[in-house]
Amino acid sequence: MEVSPRRRADPLDGAPDPEDHTPDAIRARLARGPGRSYLRDLVYGAIDGTVTTFAVVAGAAGAGLDPSIVVVLGIANLVADGFSMAVSNFLGGRTEQQRRRRLRRQEEHHVAVTPAGEREEMRQILAGWHLAADLRERVLDAITQDRDRWVGLMLQLEHGLPSSPSSPVRAGAATFAAFVAVGSVPLVPFVADAAGLVTITSPFGWSTGLTLTAFAAVGVAKGLVVEQRWWQSALETTALGSAAAALAYAVGVGLGGLA
Repeated sequence: MEVSPRRRADPLDGAPDPEDHTPDAIRARLARGPGRSYLRDLVYGAIDGTVTTFAVVAGAAGAGLDPSIVVVLGIANLVADGFSMAVSNFLGGRTEQQRRRRLRRQEEHHVAVTPAGEREEMRQILAGWHLAADLRERVLDAITQDRDRWVGLMLQLEHGLPSSPSSPVRAGAATFAAFVAVGSVPLVPFVADAAGLVTITSPFGWSTGLTLTAFAAVGVAKGLVVEQRWWQSALETTALGSAAAALAYAVGVGLGGLA
C-alpha cells in the first residue's frame, strides 16, 4: 500500500499546521503580541471613497458638466472628504482610548476601595465559564493576586474592551489612503479625457464600469484576508456598493434635471 507524503496543512481548509503549534513556535508567536488589523478601516475608506466620488461624477453627468469640471470637483472631494473621514476615524479611536483610560482608573479605584465587591464581580464572571466551584475559586485567587492583571481582565470581561486596541493614527491613515487610492478610480476616464490622453466618448459609462470593478476588487481582497470565498465577498461588496452608487446616481440625475 502506497503511503502519500505528508502534506503541509492548508490554512484555508481548517486543518491546523502542527509546525505552528510546537512550543518554540507558540512562544515566538505570543512574544510578538496580539496582531492589530486595520482591514475594517481600509474597506471603510475604499468603499466610501468610491461611492462619494461616484456621487460627484453622477451629479456632474446629470448636470451635463464639462469633464474638466468633473475632475476638479472629484479631486476636491477626494482630498476634503477623505481627510474628513480620516480625522473622524482618528477622533473615534482617540475617544475609545480616553474611555479606556477612564474605565481603568475607575476599576483601579474600585479594586482599592471595595476589593471584596470586585472579587464577587469576577467570581460571577467566572461562573459563566462553567468551572467547578473549587477550581473557580483557585482561578479567582490567581487572578486577584496581580492587580494589573485583575484590572485588565475586568476591562475585557466586564466592559468588553479589546486587550490590544488599535492605533487611532494608523486607523485614520489607513482610511485616508484607501479613500484616495480606490476613490480615485471613478475619475480615471474623466482625467484621461480632460488631459487629452485618449478620446472617450462616454466617460460616465467607463466610470460606472470602473466603479463596479473597484467594488469587486475590494471584495476579492477582503475575502482573501478573512478567508471567505472570494466570489462571495466580491458579490457582497459589489451589491452593497452598487446600491449606494445607484442612489448617488439617482440623486445626481434628479438634481441635474433641476439645474
